[in-house]
Amino acid sequence: MPIVVRLDVMLARRKRRAKDLARAIGMTEANLSLLKSGKVQGVRFATLAALCRELDCQPGDLLDFEPDEEAGDTTSGLSRAG
Repeated sequence: MPIVVRLDVMLARRKRRAKDLARAIGMTEANLSLLKSGKVQGVRFATLAALCRELDCQPGDLLDFEPDEEAGDTTSGLSRAG
């Protein structure tokens, strides 16, 4: 998956515990752990907004795009408008 979750990095920078963050945004610790480890296929914008609000960051601070060159990933069939 070319999207990499950097939530653990931001938690360390903000000196926050995952347990406390999960409680603050109304998410289970188990689901936050899955998100933190990158084992999810998607994240709701509302969840992303809550994470950014609590961690005082931008979505780009939590998510990175690292193309998978071996698989020839070219946005997986998404078309670009323009």
